[in-house]
Amino acid sequence: MTKPLVVSIPHQLGQEEAKRRLQTGIGHLKDTYGNKLAILEDRWSDNRLDFRVSALGQGVTGSIDVEQDRVTLALQLPWVLAVLAEKAKSMIQKQGQLMLEHK
Repeated sequence: MTKPLVVSIPHQLGQEEAKRRLQTGIGHLKDTYGNKLAILEDRWSDNRLDFRVSALGQGVTGSIDVEQDRVTLALQLPWVLAVLAEKAKSMIQKQGQLMLEHK
């Protein structure tokens, strides 16, 4: 098992607005990356999303914690995808920032 990939994205939206934007953005991700990414399970509990996805045929589990001033994403990647972790980290950072900036 590889160590988790953790991405922290700062914001100034407050917890509720950040959560709302993420929920909307995740819906758009399903539409945009549906051919490469299948969301198998997603469950919100207060301000935490636990999820399980299939990315490029590999199972990935993770969580998103929405705080007052930041969003923290933690992914447990299989070793096949772990080699791409740094590239994935910058893409996740960019997509997360876009979700939070989108009005």
